[in-house]
Amino acid sequence: MPQLEANRTAMNALTIADLLTAGTERLSDLSTSARLDTEILLGLALRKPREFLYAWPEEFVSDEQQVTFDALLQRRALGEPIAYITGWREFWSLNLQVTPATLIPRPETERLVELALQCTPQDAPWRIADIGTGSGAIGVAIACERPRARVTAVDLSEACVEVARANGARLDLANLVVRHGDLFDALDDAPHQLIVSNPPYIADGDPHLYLGDVRSEPLSALVAGDDGLDVLRELIGQAPQHLDRSGVLAVEHGFDQGAAVRALMRTAGLGTVETFRDYGGRERVTRATHEAP
Repeated sequence: MPQLEANRTAMNALTIADLLTAGTERLSDLSTSARLDTEILLGLALRKPREFLYAWPEEFVSDEQQVTFDALLQRRALGEPIAYITGWREFWSLNLQVTPATLIPRPETERLVELALQCTPQDAPWRIADIGTGSGAIGVAIACERPRARVTAVDLSEACVEVARANGARLDLANLVVRHGDLFDALDDAPHQLIVSNPPYIADGDPHLYLGDVRSEPLSALVAGDDGLDVLRELIGQAPQHLDRSGVLAVEHGFDQGAAVRALMRTAGLGTVETFRDYGGRERVTRATHEAP
């Protein structure tokens, strides 16, 4: 009993600063953002914003809060992504719900949104489709930026559809509808002025599948055959049937797939094919126009 009381007293003596230091050290071998991860998890345990940690570093932390923090740290130390632990990820300045059923939205995909918005008039009532929406990140971002557009987000996973619908509902996006279906099956027959997609594009057996947060993400949303192009082939091949006469197709792809995607688009009869680099300087998005006769 005296030893138990001594341990409890020692725990009571720990401050926010103490826990930040200890947590960062614990995660240092796992994450390149160990300090940030620790701040997020401690804020979650305390139910306080990160700013609180900076303002009150000498604040003592209760036993219960320390136990909660330790459990969160353990999950992260075992490799669970921060986004899945918190249930949220920021994308395009929007706080989006994510679950282990969805991919974790990444900054590279914001480049796809940026390029899609560049060719979408501000006030035009365009019909836009987001194929393979996952958490709804792309469709939600476009719907927010283009309130007069009618955005249809589609995913094969019913779990993803639920998450995407929840994200759209929380942001009160009346111009976004989320449907369950495979590629274009769930779309209306009317042509679309813009189709965007961040499909699976990693090759089966790629070593990146076993690194970092990707290890915890759904393989069905990542892997697309031996060369990573299976879904892109099907999507690009079918896209012209669903595009307006001058509609635009924009897809995200692997950094080494630009040439292959450009070839697929030209074979499908698309024109003005351009590949754009992400913020890290790697080929990431290819965009083309439907030049129907």
